[in-house]
Amino acid sequence: MQDVDALARTFSALADPTRLTIVARLAAGDATVKEVGEPFALTQQAVSRHLKVLEDAGLVTRSQVAQSRPAHLEVDRLVEVLQWVDAQRQEWVDRHARLADYLQS
Repeated sequence: MQDVDALARTFSALADPTRLTIVARLAAGDATVKEVGEPFALTQQAVSRHLKVLEDAGLVTRSQVAQSRPAHLEVDRLVEVLQWVDAQRQEWVDRHARLADYLQS
């Protein structure tokens, strides 16, 4: 079983529409705070806070390149979440099938 706290942090981080948009942006490639913040009416500090939440959830890492600190999407973390969701989906499908069988009899 995956670390429930880590999974909860990930879902919590993804629950915010701004952070979902940031994740989608980073899926296209690494970006600086300024680049990530371009489509938003947010200060760079606010964008940095969103990136920090994503970083704490394991969805983003930051590196030092010259004077900038580009953010990088950690796809492996998203894969872990998708695997958990898929396992849950299968459990729900199985339960629904058992209920349908029960109601048929």
